[in-house]
Amino acid sequence: MTGKIMVVDDSSIVRQQVSWALMQAGFEVVEAVDGQDAAEKIEASKDVAMLICDVSMPRMNGLELLAKLGGITKVLPFPVLMLTTDGHPELIAKAKELGAKGWMVKPIQSEILVATTKKLTSS
Repeated sequence: MTGKIMVVDDSSIVRQQVSWALMQAGFEVVEAVDGQDAAEKIEASKDVAMLICDVSMPRMNGLELLAKLGGITKVLPFPVLMLTTDGHPELIAKAKELGAKGWMVKPIQSEILVATTKKLTSS
């Protein structure tokens, strides 16, 4: 697999669960604790192939991170899968408007997460 999958969540337990499932499937994973941390790591790294991101986080939430990454062009540099405890239609619509390619409600199923990640990184 090429590039890294960045997992962004303020819950260390969620980050560990998602990272473990992805690493077992052969992905390289880097973690970030919130949107601000993710933005800084993405800027420094430049080899992130996909972002898996929580919506509700301190400092910079997931939607704010998408807006920052998309900038003026509203085009994200890689696929983004949102993870959240809230499946509210307005939040999903906003995430899609900002460029997210998918949405999963926690708790996640590892098999579905890995399959979705493989699909999004191969397209």
